Amino acid sequence: MKQSDIPTALRICAGTDGSVTKLLEVLTNNKVTVKTLHQEVIKATGNTAKLLMIKQGDPVNHREVLLTVLEKPYVFACSLSPVNNMPQGVRDDLMKADIPIGRILREHKLETRRDILKIEIQESKDDIFNNIPVLSREYMIIHNKCILMWINEHFPVDGRWNV
Repeated sequence: MKQSDIPTALRICAGTDGSVTKLLEVLTNNKVTVKTLHQEVIKATGNTAKLLMIKQGDPVNHREVLLTVLEKPYVFACSLSPVNNMPQGVRDDLMKADIPIGRILREHKLETRRDILKIEIQESKDDIFNNIPVLSREYMIIHNKCILMWINEHFPVDGRWNV
């Protein structure tokens, strides 16, 4: 698949260093619903600790959500958040289900940056997008020189982005 085969709106979502939820609402002119599929606090394995630059065994919030518009899935996102790096209010809100990360960061007035690590087309590995190829992107949200979150998002590469 060539870059020219990817709808413009999807390329914009993939390249943004801001809130995908907010951008999706602007693109679709509809409210985005966040549905938490899975959330738990786990202990960082060696690989996770290395990725997040924390100690092995430190608590990490693992969260998987689906962003939908009018009940149609647009984004599947998995995040890993080192619990000890989060300000208390952010931690409390993150543990509550169905609040977009961008909204949490805005409401707590956190100054952050997003460093995109990788963008690629992959085969869909789940039933969410019915085996449609997905644009996958990985990035870090950085706050006070610490990793606040690692996020991997999957966007289906199909006509839903022709908005």
